Amino acid sequence: MVALQSDSERPIDVRARNLQIRLAESEEELRASQALRYRVFVEEMKAKPSAEVEAAKREFDRFDDYCDHILVRDRDLGRGGDAVVGTYRVMRRGAAVSAGGFYSASEYDISALMRYPGQILELGRSCVHADYRTGAIMQLLWRGIAEYVLHYDIELLFGCASLHGTKPEEMALPLSYLFHHHLAPPALRPRALESRYVDMNQIPAGDLDRRAALAALPPLIKGYLRLGGFVGDGAVIDADFNTTDVSIVVKTDLVTERYFKHYTREEGQKS
Repeated sequence: MVALQSDSERPIDVRARNLQIRLAESEEELRASQALRYRVFVEEMKAKPSAEVEAAKREFDRFDDYCDHILVRDRDLGRGGDAVVGTYRVMRRGAAVSAGGFYSASEYDISALMRYPGQILELGRSCVHADYRTGAIMQLLWRGIAEYVLHYDIELLFGCASLHGTKPEEMALPLSYLFHHHLAPPALRPRALESRYVDMNQIPAGDLDRRAALAALPPLIKGYLRLGGFVGDGAVIDADFNTTDVSIVVKTDLVTERYFKHYTREEGQKS
């Protein structure tokens, strides 16, 4: 097992060999996160940037100033922006109040989640540099999220996760699989806004090839499912990002011990 190190003064600080994961701590680091998002979402995945985003060569929106930004840094690349090779954006309930709501509310009715009495956290804008897309990076990201969850006593995670492309009929197999096997319980189930609702139930449950459906899911969505995650009712086409989105919900008390029990600071110090 890779030895981990941790700094208890930060909400997140995990190091594994040359990689470190922690929160952005400066405007420069936030801009580096946004520049990585631009490279992945715009240049690679062909999202349609606004004029301001295109000019800046950074992907950003009005929510960024209210969020914490989790960074994976390759310390071998120095201290500058080029060292940021992975990122995740997270926003707690209090910050969402200040921001006028969660990003997810632009696609889903999340009133069921807003009624949840405990601490909730929205996850989004997850991306990794093309040269670093390995299982180890995703494990490191989840170790960081685990520390954040433990630090702030988060009970519920949610957000929008994407399948590449804007033709749901071409995604009938994975969408139907998610609907039949991972639909969130009613008390925690977001529903796509009526104006944007795309029915996920396109193939009867008995006709599904489950192995093929799982193979068609993006790694990030499969990662949420391994954590015990659910999906909301209805997909949403996001033409600006060239994606079809699903709503993800994860209760942290159902998360596998692999991430939220074993990958605590205490273990990191003992490894």
